[in-house]
Amino acid sequence: MYAVVGCTNCSAMWLLSDAHTAESATCPRCGRTHQTKKLRHFVEESDREAARQARSALLAKRDGNSAAFADTAHVAKMERTLADDTQQVSDNEYLSGVGINPDAVENAAQSDDATRQSRPEIIRSAISSQDAPTEEDIISYATDRGVPTDAARELLEKLIRQGNLTESHGTYRLL
Repeated sequence: MYAVVGCTNCSAMWLLSDAHTAESATCPRCGRTHQTKKLRHFVEESDREAARQARSALLAKRDGNSAAFADTAHVAKMERTLADDTQQVSDNEYLSGVGINPDAVENAAQSDDATRQSRPEIIRSAISSQDAPTEEDIISYATDRGVPTDAARELLEKLIRQGNLTESHGTYRLL
C-alpha cells in the first residue's frame, strides 16, 4: 500500500510505501521525523504508479496548475519518453543544439591536456627536449611555461638531491 503524505513543517508531499507498518517517516525536504499515524494521508493506492500520479495531481492543484496537468501525459509515460529522448542525443548533437561548436570543444580539451604539466614535469621536459641543457636553458624553458624563476631553480636542486637528474660541467641530464 502506498500513501501520499504531507509534511506539517514544510508542506512537502512524498510517497510512503509502508504507511501502516512503519512507526515514523522522515520528510525528504526538511528532514523532520513524523509519526506515520499522525501524518495526513492525502491518497492511498495499492499501485506505486497510481500513487505517483495522484501526488503529481495534488502538487499541480496546490500550485494552481490543474489545467496544465490535465493536458500532460501520465508521469510514468513522461519519464519513459524523457529517458528515450536523452539516450538518443549524442554529446556533439547536444553541443550543436545549444550553439557550441563540438570540434572547438574537442580541440580546446586536447590542447588543455597537452599544456597541463606539473612544475617537475616541465623541468624534465626542458632537460629531455634539449641536447645539452644548461641551468639558464632549463630556467628559460620553465619560465616560458609559467614556472617562476626561483621555483625552477629550487626544483632543479630538489631533482638532483632526489637522484632524478645529474649535473656535470654545467650540463643537466635525466637519470
